[in-house]
Amino acid sequence: MSDAVVAISEVAIAQGSQSFAAAARLFDRQTRDDAVMLYAWCRHCDDVVDGQVLGHAQSQDFRIGQQQRLDILRRQTAAALQGERTSDPVFEALRRVVERHRIPARHPEELLTGFEMDVTDRRYSTISETLDYCYHVAGVVGVMMAMIMGVREARTLDRACDLGLAFQLTNIARDVVEDARAGRVYLPTELLARYGIDRPDPEDLSQRPALYAAALELLDLAETYYASAFCGIGALPPRSAWAIAAARRVYRAIGSKLRAGGPAAWNERVSTSKAEKAALLALALGDVARTRLTKSDVSRAGLWQRP
Repeated sequence: MSDAVVAISEVAIAQGSQSFAAAARLFDRQTRDDAVMLYAWCRHCDDVVDGQVLGHAQSQDFRIGQQQRLDILRRQTAAALQGERTSDPVFEALRRVVERHRIPARHPEELLTGFEMDVTDRRYSTISETLDYCYHVAGVVGVMMAMIMGVREARTLDRACDLGLAFQLTNIARDVVEDARAGRVYLPTELLARYGIDRPDPEDLSQRPALYAAALELLDLAETYYASAFCGIGALPPRSAWAIAAARRVYRAIGSKLRAGGPAAWNERVSTSKAEKAALLALALGDVARTRLTKSDVSRAGLWQRP
Protein backbone atom coordinates (compact mmCIF):
# COMPACT_ATOMS: atom_id res chain seq x y z
CA MET A 1 0.00 0.00 0.00
CA SER A 2 2.81 2.37 0.89
CA ASP A 3 4.53 1.97 -2.49
CA ALA A 4 1.23 2.37 -4.32
CA VAL A 5 0.44 5.61 -2.52
CA VAL A 6 3.79 7.13 -3.47
CA ALA A 7 3.62 5.78 -7.04
CA ILE A 8 0.19 7.30 -7.64
CA SER A 9 1.40 10.57 -6.16
CA GLU A 10 4.38 10.54 -8.53
CA VAL A 11 2.02 10.27 -11.50
CA ALA A 12 0.02 13.23 -10.22
CA ILE A 13 3.02 15.52 -9.98
CA ALA A 14 4.54 14.37 -13.28
CA GLN A 15 1.36 15.15 -15.18
CA GLY A 16 0.01 17.98 -13.05
CA SER A 17 3.03 20.28 -12.65
CA GLN A 18 6.16 19.88 -14.73
CA SER A 19 7.75 22.84 -12.95
CA PHE A 20 7.38 21.41 -9.46
CA ALA A 21 8.14 17.89 -10.68
CA ALA A 22 11.51 19.05 -11.99
CA ALA A 23 12.39 20.73 -8.70
CA ALA A 24 11.12 17.84 -6.57
CA ARG A 25 13.68 15.47 -8.10
CA LEU A 26 16.31 17.30 -6.08
CA PHE A 27 14.87 16.33 -2.68
CA ASP A 28 16.22 13.41 -0.68
CA ARG A 29 14.03 10.30 -1.05
CA GLN A 30 11.87 10.70 2.07
CA THR A 31 11.31 14.41 1.58
CA ARG A 32 10.45 13.83 -2.07
CA ASP A 33 7.96 11.09 -1.23
CA ASP A 34 6.22 13.28 1.32
CA ALA A 35 6.26 16.36 -0.92
CA VAL A 36 4.71 14.51 -3.85
CA MET A 37 2.10 12.92 -1.57
CA LEU A 38 1.07 16.33 -0.27
CA TYR A 39 1.02 17.64 -3.84
CA ALA A 40 -1.19 14.72 -4.94
CA TRP A 41 -3.79 15.59 -2.32
CA CYS A 42 -3.70 19.29 -3.25
CA ARG A 43 -3.97 18.45 -6.95
CA HIS A 44 -6.84 16.03 -6.37
CA CYS A 45 -8.87 18.54 -4.38
CA ASP A 46 -8.30 21.25 -6.98
CA ASP A 47 -9.31 18.89 -9.79
CA VAL A 48 -12.47 17.71 -8.03
CA VAL A 49 -13.63 21.26 -7.36
CA ASP A 50 -12.79 22.54 -10.85
CA GLY A 51 -13.87 19.51 -12.87
CA GLN A 52 -10.40 18.90 -14.28
CA VAL A 53 -7.97 16.02 -14.70
CA LEU A 54 -4.54 16.83 -13.28
CA GLY A 55 -5.10 20.52 -13.90
CA HIS A 56 -6.26 20.13 -17.49
CA ALA A 57 -9.37 19.58 -19.63
CA GLN A 58 -11.90 21.49 -17.57
CA SER A 59 -15.45 20.29 -18.18
CA GLN A 60 -17.89 22.95 -19.41
CA ASP A 61 -20.39 22.20 -16.67
CA PHE A 62 -17.80 22.19 -13.87
CA ARG A 63 -19.82 24.63 -11.76
CA ILE A 64 -22.70 22.20 -11.40
CA GLY A 65 -22.42 20.41 -8.04
CA GLN A 66 -19.24 22.25 -6.99
CA GLN A 67 -20.37 22.91 -3.44
CA GLN A 68 -21.42 19.27 -2.98
CA ARG A 69 -18.05 18.07 -4.24
CA LEU A 70 -16.27 20.46 -1.90
CA ASP A 71 -18.37 19.21 1.03
CA ILE A 72 -17.35 15.63 0.25
CA LEU A 73 -13.68 16.67 0.07
CA ARG A 74 -14.01 18.31 3.46
CA ARG A 75 -15.42 15.13 5.00
CA GLN A 76 -12.72 12.95 3.45
CA THR A 77 -10.02 15.39 4.52
CA ALA A 78 -11.36 15.59 8.07
CA ALA A 79 -11.23 11.80 8.35
CA ALA A 80 -7.61 11.76 7.16
CA LEU A 81 -6.68 14.53 9.60
CA GLN A 82 -8.22 12.48 12.41
CA GLY A 83 -5.90 9.60 11.51
CA GLU A 84 -8.43 7.32 9.80
CA ARG A 85 -6.75 4.93 7.39
CA THR A 86 -8.32 4.55 3.96
CA SER A 87 -7.88 2.62 0.72
CA ASP A 88 -8.09 5.89 -1.20
CA PRO A 89 -4.42 6.68 -1.98
CA VAL A 90 -4.95 10.45 -2.11
CA PHE A 91 -6.33 10.73 1.41
CA GLU A 92 -4.04 8.02 2.75
CA ALA A 93 -1.18 10.15 1.43
CA LEU A 94 -2.48 13.17 3.32
CA ARG A 95 -2.94 11.14 6.50
CA ARG A 96 0.60 9.86 6.43
CA VAL A 97 2.21 13.23 5.69
CA VAL A 98 0.23 15.11 8.32
CA GLU A 99 0.94 12.45 10.92
CA ARG A 100 4.66 12.15 10.16
CA HIS A 101 5.32 15.89 10.20
CA ARG A 102 2.70 16.98 12.75
CA ILE A 103 1.18 19.46 10.33
CA PRO A 104 -1.64 21.34 12.07
CA ALA A 105 -5.06 20.38 10.74
CA ARG A 106 -5.90 24.02 10.11
CA HIS A 107 -3.42 24.17 7.22
CA PRO A 108 -5.07 21.58 4.94
CA GLU A 109 -8.40 23.09 5.97
CA GLU A 110 -7.18 26.53 4.87
CA LEU A 111 -6.46 25.17 1.40
CA LEU A 112 -10.05 23.94 1.13
CA THR A 113 -11.19 27.39 2.25
CA GLY A 114 -9.28 28.77 -0.72
CA PHE A 115 -11.13 26.45 -3.06
CA GLU A 116 -14.39 27.60 -1.49
CA MET A 117 -13.51 31.15 -2.53
CA ASP A 118 -13.68 29.91 -6.11
CA VAL A 119 -16.87 27.95 -5.53
CA THR A 120 -18.62 31.02 -4.10
CA ASP A 121 -17.27 33.19 -6.94
CA ARG A 122 -15.59 35.59 -4.56
CA ARG A 123 -14.55 38.96 -5.96
CA TYR A 124 -11.43 40.81 -4.82
CA SER A 125 -11.57 44.56 -4.27
CA THR A 126 -8.05 45.18 -2.97
CA ILE A 127 -4.64 43.66 -3.39
CA SER A 128 -4.83 42.54 0.24
CA GLU A 129 -7.92 40.50 -0.61
CA THR A 130 -6.16 38.96 -3.60
CA LEU A 131 -3.21 38.08 -1.36
CA ASP A 132 -5.63 36.48 1.10
CA TYR A 133 -6.77 34.22 -1.74
CA CYS A 134 -3.16 33.56 -2.73
CA TYR A 135 -2.39 32.48 0.83
CA HIS A 136 -5.26 30.03 0.94
CA VAL A 137 -4.45 28.33 -2.37
CA ALA A 138 -0.65 28.58 -2.40
CA GLY A 139 0.96 30.29 0.59
CA VAL A 140 -0.32 27.67 3.01
CA VAL A 141 1.01 24.96 0.69
CA GLY A 142 4.43 26.59 1.00
CA VAL A 143 4.09 26.45 4.78
CA MET A 144 3.18 22.74 4.73
CA MET A 145 5.99 21.92 2.31
CA ALA A 146 8.46 23.69 4.59
CA MET A 147 7.21 21.62 7.51
CA ILE A 148 7.89 18.49 5.47
CA MET A 149 11.47 19.76 5.15
CA GLY A 150 11.73 20.03 8.93
CA VAL A 151 11.05 23.76 9.35
CA ARG A 152 9.27 24.91 12.50
CA GLU A 153 10.66 28.41 13.03
CA ALA A 154 7.93 30.98 12.35
CA ARG A 155 10.24 33.36 10.50
CA THR A 156 11.25 30.70 7.99
CA LEU A 157 7.65 29.56 7.58
CA ASP A 158 6.79 33.18 6.73
CA ARG A 159 9.37 33.08 3.94
CA ALA A 160 7.95 29.78 2.69
CA CYS A 161 4.52 31.39 2.62
CA ASP A 162 5.99 34.32 0.66
CA LEU A 163 7.23 31.94 -2.01
CA GLY A 164 3.76 30.46 -2.34
CA LEU A 165 2.32 33.98 -2.67
CA ALA A 166 4.86 34.80 -5.37
CA PHE A 167 3.99 31.62 -7.27
CA GLN A 168 0.28 32.38 -7.18
CA LEU A 169 0.71 36.02 -8.19
CA THR A 170 2.72 34.78 -11.17
CA ASN A 171 0.02 32.24 -12.00
CA ILE A 172 -2.69 34.90 -11.85
CA ALA A 173 -0.76 37.20 -14.18
CA ARG A 174 -0.10 34.37 -16.62
CA ASP A 175 -3.67 33.07 -16.59
CA VAL A 176 -5.67 36.32 -16.68
CA VAL A 177 -7.31 35.56 -20.04
CA GLU A 178 -7.82 31.85 -19.36
CA ASP A 179 -9.37 32.60 -15.96
CA ALA A 180 -11.66 35.24 -17.45
CA ARG A 181 -12.98 32.67 -19.92
CA ALA A 182 -13.88 30.49 -16.93
CA GLY A 183 -15.64 33.42 -15.28
CA ARG A 184 -12.91 34.07 -12.70
CA VAL A 185 -11.18 37.36 -11.92
CA TYR A 186 -8.36 37.52 -9.38
CA LEU A 187 -6.97 40.93 -10.27
CA PRO A 188 -8.42 43.32 -7.66
CA THR A 189 -11.03 45.77 -8.86
CA GLU A 190 -9.02 48.72 -7.53
CA LEU A 191 -6.11 47.71 -9.78
CA LEU A 192 -8.31 47.13 -12.82
CA ALA A 193 -10.04 50.48 -12.27
CA ARG A 194 -6.72 52.32 -12.53
CA TYR A 195 -6.48 51.02 -16.09
CA GLY A 196 -10.08 51.77 -16.97
CA ILE A 197 -11.25 48.14 -16.78
CA ASP A 198 -14.52 47.21 -15.11
CA ARG A 199 -14.17 43.49 -15.78
CA PRO A 200 -11.71 41.61 -18.01
CA ASP A 201 -13.20 40.57 -21.36
CA PRO A 202 -11.10 37.71 -22.76
CA GLU A 203 -12.34 38.32 -26.31
CA ASP A 204 -11.83 42.10 -26.37
CA LEU A 205 -8.39 42.50 -27.92
CA SER A 206 -8.53 46.29 -27.55
CA GLN A 207 -8.56 45.75 -23.77
CA ARG A 208 -5.42 43.62 -23.77
CA PRO A 209 -2.79 46.41 -23.43
CA ALA A 210 -4.48 47.86 -20.33
CA LEU A 211 -5.11 44.40 -18.89
CA TYR A 212 -1.48 43.49 -19.53
CA ALA A 213 -0.30 46.64 -17.71
CA ALA A 214 -2.39 45.62 -14.70
CA ALA A 215 -0.94 42.11 -14.81
CA LEU A 216 2.58 43.57 -14.85
CA GLU A 217 1.83 45.29 -11.55
CA LEU A 218 1.05 41.88 -10.12
CA LEU A 219 4.37 40.55 -11.41
CA ASP A 220 6.14 43.52 -9.81
CA LEU A 221 4.46 42.65 -6.52
CA ALA A 222 5.48 39.00 -6.94
CA GLU A 223 9.12 40.11 -7.11
CA THR A 224 8.96 41.48 -3.57
CA TYR A 225 7.78 38.08 -2.35
CA TYR A 226 10.38 36.19 -4.41
CA ALA A 227 13.04 38.39 -2.77
CA SER A 228 11.69 37.69 0.70
CA ALA A 229 11.47 33.96 0.00
CA PHE A 230 15.13 33.89 -1.01
CA CYS A 231 16.06 34.72 2.59
CA GLY A 232 14.47 31.52 3.84
CA ILE A 233 16.38 29.15 1.57
CA GLY A 234 19.47 29.20 3.77
CA ALA A 235 17.48 27.69 6.66
CA LEU A 236 16.64 24.54 4.69
CA PRO A 237 18.65 21.29 4.47
CA PRO A 238 20.99 21.45 1.43
CA ARG A 239 18.99 19.28 -1.00
CA SER A 240 15.70 20.85 0.03
CA ALA A 241 17.27 24.28 -0.40
CA TRP A 242 18.31 23.35 -3.95
CA ALA A 243 14.83 22.08 -4.80
CA ILE A 244 13.14 25.24 -3.51
CA ALA A 245 15.68 27.53 -5.15
CA ALA A 246 15.03 25.68 -8.42
CA ALA A 247 11.25 26.04 -8.10
CA ARG A 248 11.74 29.74 -7.40
CA ARG A 249 13.88 30.14 -10.50
CA VAL A 250 11.43 28.28 -12.75
CA TYR A 251 8.38 30.24 -11.64
CA ARG A 252 10.19 33.57 -11.89
CA ALA A 253 11.16 32.60 -15.43
CA ILE A 254 7.47 32.26 -16.29
CA GLY A 255 6.94 35.84 -15.16
CA SER A 256 9.98 36.98 -17.17
CA LYS A 257 8.59 35.34 -20.30
CA LEU A 258 5.26 37.06 -19.77
CA ARG A 259 7.06 40.40 -19.43
CA ALA A 260 9.06 39.81 -22.60
CA GLY A 261 6.10 38.60 -24.65
CA GLY A 262 3.77 41.53 -24.12
CA PRO A 263 -0.02 41.07 -24.39
CA ALA A 264 0.55 38.53 -27.19
CA ALA A 265 2.06 36.18 -24.60
CA TRP A 266 -1.51 35.34 -23.57
CA ASN A 267 -2.15 33.79 -26.97
CA GLU A 268 -0.65 30.56 -25.62
CA ARG A 269 0.23 29.21 -22.20
CA VAL A 270 3.55 30.59 -20.98
CA SER A 271 5.90 27.87 -19.73
CA THR A 272 9.56 26.87 -19.63
CA SER A 273 11.12 24.14 -21.77
CA LYS A 274 13.03 21.14 -20.44
CA ALA A 275 16.31 22.75 -21.51
CA GLU A 276 15.39 25.97 -19.76
CA LYS A 277 14.44 24.09 -16.59
CA ALA A 278 17.78 22.25 -16.64
CA ALA A 279 19.67 25.54 -16.91
CA LEU A 280 17.61 27.08 -14.12
CA LEU A 281 18.30 24.09 -11.86
CA ALA A 282 22.02 24.70 -12.34
CA LEU A 283 21.65 28.39 -11.52
CA ALA A 284 19.64 27.46 -8.44
CA LEU A 285 22.64 25.59 -7.07
CA GLY A 286 24.51 28.89 -7.14
CA ASP A 287 21.62 30.49 -5.25
CA VAL A 288 21.99 27.90 -2.52
CA ALA A 289 25.69 28.64 -2.23
CA ARG A 290 24.94 32.37 -1.93
CA THR A 291 22.50 31.78 0.92
CA ARG A 292 25.20 29.79 2.75
CA LEU A 293 28.02 32.27 2.17
CA THR A 294 26.16 35.57 2.51
CA LYS A 295 23.29 35.96 4.92
CA SER A 296 20.51 37.94 3.24
CA ASP A 297 17.73 39.36 5.39
CA VAL A 298 15.28 41.31 3.24
CA SER A 299 12.78 42.98 5.55
CA ARG A 300 9.20 41.72 5.51
CA ALA A 301 7.92 45.14 6.59
CA GLY A 302 4.81 45.93 4.60
CA LEU A 303 4.40 42.42 3.25
CA TRP A 304 1.18 40.47 3.74
CA GLN A 305 1.25 38.41 6.93
CA ARG A 306 -0.16 34.90 7.07
CA PRO A 307 -2.80 34.18 9.73
